Order: sequence, then C-alpha cells, then structure tokens
Amino acid sequence: MNERFQQMLDWLDKLSLLQDREWSTPVSASSDASFRRYYRIHINGPQNDSGNEQAWSGSIKPSAQSYIIMDAPPEHEDCRPFIEVSNQLVKMGLQVPQVMAQDSQLGFLLLTDLGSTTYLSVLSSATESEADSLYQDALKALVTLQQKGQKAAASLPAYDGKLLDTEMNLFSDWLLDTHLQMPLAKLATNQWGEMKSLLQQSALNQPKTYVHRDYHSRNLMLTPQQNPGILDFQDAVHGPLTYDAVSLLRDCYIAWPAEQVVEWQRSYFLQLCQAGLLSKSEWNGFQKSMDWMGIQRHLKASGIFARLYHRDGKDGYLNDIPLTLRYIVQVGSQYPELKFLVDLVENQMLPHASLQKSIA
Repeated sequence: MNERFQQMLDWLDKLSLLQDREWSTPVSASSDASFRRYYRIHINGPQNDSGNEQAWSGSIKPSAQSYIIMDAPPEHEDCRPFIEVSNQLVKMGLQVPQVMAQDSQLGFLLLTDLGSTTYLSVLSSATESEADSLYQDALKALVTLQQKGQKAAASLPAYDGKLLDTEMNLFSDWLLDTHLQMPLAKLATNQWGEMKSLLQQSALNQPKTYVHRDYHSRNLMLTPQQNPGILDFQDAVHGPLTYDAVSLLRDCYIAWPAEQVVEWQRSYFLQLCQAGLLSKSEWNGFQKSMDWMGIQRHLKASGIFARLYHRDGKDGYLNDIPLTLRYIVQVGSQYPELKFLVDLVENQMLPHASLQKSIA
C-alpha cells in the first residue's frame, strides 16, 4: 500500500457521507491518459443520499451502492474544472458523475457511479439497430449540450487559433519527429504550415458552442436510464460546433462504414436545425467543416498517442495510431487542398515499420 493510497483511505474514513456505513477497500475502476486514477468502493448499509443503486445488469439492490473516487494528484491535476463542468452538465439534464464529496487540495473527489459498461465495450458486438440506437442517444445528448450550454460555454476556455495550432504540432513534434524519426524538410515544413492554417481557419469559422472535447466511445457509458452517461469532460472548451460530433462518428477506437457515418451525420445536422443552431441550407458547408475538423482532431490525437508512449511510457495507445491516420487519408482525399497531408500520411507514414508493427 503506497502513501497516496493510504491518504485516500484516510480521507474516505473522515467523510460524513460514509459515516456508520461499511465500505469496501477501493479497487481500480479505470485510468486515463492523464495522471488521474479512478477507484470504486461498494457501500453496505442505509442509503443517505441520491447515489446510484443500480447494477447495470438492470437488477436493483436497495441495500448496496457504489461510488467512484477520482484520485487527481494536485501537483499534476486540478479538480476544479471537473467540479465546475459537472455542475453545468447536471443543470442541462445530462447524466454525468456528480460530485458527492471533494477535497481539491488533496486531489480527491467522491463521485456517483455510472457503471463500467462503455459504449466501446458493447459496440463491437452490437447489431446494426442496436448501434444506431446508441449513436442516436449520444447525438441527442450532444445536441442538448450544445443547445442548453450556450450561456455556460462563455465561461469556458476559448478553443482559439493558438490552441488549435498547438494541438496540430503534437503530430509533427511527437509522431513525425520523435516516434517515426521523420522530420519535415524545409519545403515540406512550409506546406505543413499551410495545411495547419487551412484547418485552423475552417475551425475558427464555425459557430461556437460548448465542446466536451473527448466525446467518444470510451467516454460514453451505457446506462439503463438517461443513456448515455458522459465521462471525462473536465477539459471542456468554447469552440467549433462539429468537434464533438466528429470525435464520436470518426472515433479513434472504432470505425464504421463511410455511408453509415454520413447517415448519422445527417441525423445530427437535422437535430441541430430543429434546435435552431443551424439552417438546412448550411448542409454542404457543414459537411466540409466537420470533415476538416476531424482531420485537425486526428492530427492531434495521433500526436498524443505517440507522446503517451515516449513521454509517459503508455504503449497501448500506439495501436490506435493507424486507424487515426487512415481517417486523414480517407477524408482528406476528397479535398485537393489537403493533398500534401494525404500524400505524407499515405505514402510515408502508414507504410513505416513501426506503424505496421502497431497494426499487427
């Protein structure tokens, strides 16, 4: 038992919410790409709050419940954005982990438990109709976030040109230079700069909205009511309308046929029109904006996956790089302006031995 774990136990032992109730030793629930760690505890005894009582198989156990503990070491993580965004999303009527107890100085939060069934864990074996139902739920929740979150979004950090550029530089710095050891030549560097400017301007020209920033199958939970549960929202920003939708529909962890993606994209667009966020005449521009937004995100994501390996020693994300790059080729090939980037990824990067090893 390390010092940090004992500190967490001592904190739990002092919580009034858990007084006179038996609780199990915390067990690992999950970890993510940051320094945050999550633990689950099971509670026996009288329920004295509105926490979750349902096992996600559908059975109800009134005398038992569970909570999630977020362990966010304060020297690396700040709990306050999580608390603030959680409160905002709850007010919008979305299902997210609610903060039941907190100590931001120690870096511990006690959260309601949305279970352990991610979208990703069920989508691989889902039927076509089941997958469609899950995605329609997720798109409906996203439109709710964007419609009801318009006022709250103004309090979030801006997803501005500087941040967009910094994210795309993760691709050149960590994937090209560090992982593949393929630094760009001078001419290519100029072309790369032009690509970034095009993608950045496209993003900045979109309507601004509340952006979750990691809205995908690993952060959406299958829940028996008010599906989906939404996780990992603490990095929310005020930014481009299509960012979260393309994160979901061109997910770095699971791929769907292009025609299915377009069908969901059209459904999302019509919901936006119904919510008054777009008009039907904007369809063509919407498609292009979403396509280019996805390319910006996939540049960022592939760079992050490489950084997680080289900086943080997390090699599991390397396997996700090839799919992420293939999206760039698949989508970018439709736009002559992006030829340099498509050729770079298709002809030089994807054939690289280290990425072929990841695919295998």
